[in-house]
Amino acid sequence: MNEVRSLGTESSDEQSAAGTAKGRAAITLRDVATEAGVPLSAVSLVLNGKPGVSEQRRKKILQAIESLDYVARPKASDRKPATPLIGLVMETLSPAAAQDGFMAEVVSGVSDGLRDLGMQMLLHLYRPDDDPLSDLRSLMGRDVDGMIVANGGDIDQAAVEQILAAGIPVVLLENYLDIDTDIHAVVADNFTAGYRSTRHLLDLGHRRIGMLVGSTRYISLIDRRRGYQAALLEAGIVPDPDLMPAQQADSRSKGHQQMQQLLALAEPPSAVYAVSDKSAMGAYQAISQAGLKIPDDISIVGTDNVEQSSLLSPPLTTFTIPKFELGRSAAQTMHAVITNGRPASSRTVLHGRVIERESTRRRP
Repeated sequence: MNEVRSLGTESSDEQSAAGTAKGRAAITLRDVATEAGVPLSAVSLVLNGKPGVSEQRRKKILQAIESLDYVARPKASDRKPATPLIGLVMETLSPAAAQDGFMAEVVSGVSDGLRDLGMQMLLHLYRPDDDPLSDLRSLMGRDVDGMIVANGGDIDQAAVEQILAAGIPVVLLENYLDIDTDIHAVVADNFTAGYRSTRHLLDLGHRRIGMLVGSTRYISLIDRRRGYQAALLEAGIVPDPDLMPAQQADSRSKGHQQMQQLLALAEPPSAVYAVSDKSAMGAYQAISQAGLKIPDDISIVGTDNVEQSSLLSPPLTTFTIPKFELGRSAAQTMHAVITNGRPASSRTVLHGRVIERESTRRRP
């Protein structure tokens, strides 16, 4: 378990004088928050007479204060209110995934967004394929006021509901759940990424278009595949399973083995849509090893627009995903949930576009 943490000194406002004269343990703000089932920051807002807490939540807090007989210590005039601490939960990246910079930009957006809004970030990494519940429980015990879960393929509905049951708001980043509960999501328009990228190849006259699909653990990659299939169907083309070889779980070079499978077909595709730029890079290697050229022999479109995509030879046509903006938007959503008590669920969708470079051409 790796953590990067920046914390301020715990405010003495969390101490209560209630009951100490009777020999009882002091009641803290954390006790009030737990009793009311709300974030610590919400209790602080109510006690300081500040707006940003729904009437329903305010009533719960006041009831908890009365029930626990909580009495706050007088505050010094120069004492600063507690800074909300937000946990950013994500899986440990493989060296290859870390190298392409996608998640680094997302994390930077979250960090900058939280900092600009007067909040702090606690980065928590869990190992892929491990049960993340123990890590989540550990993080819930660290006085976090909210959790942003980034691209959490292993964090399912049950895990999210446990976080919510602890009174901790959740914002999913590049992931969403179709459940009727108070959960918020910030995602790229991944369906459109797959659709527009495939549409670009269709507009160039390609009809036999392969796809380098991604892991089925991630809803973002599933949505990109759905967009690819929708574009083909719209053009009157039935998606061919042979043109969508599965990504091997232990594959170190994403896209390489899949591209080899496509090239080995009796009728290889004339164009390929890659679910990520990293997969497209693996495809570049396989195409070169087969003695073929891009785009003379085969056109290819990637997704994400990572920095290396423009440095390939030829530069990769790709669908840009607003990575930094995704992170910043997740931070803004979390801030709105905590300070305004935003009810119900929400889904914020950020859009991108095809960036045409030199890896695609009109079919001869």
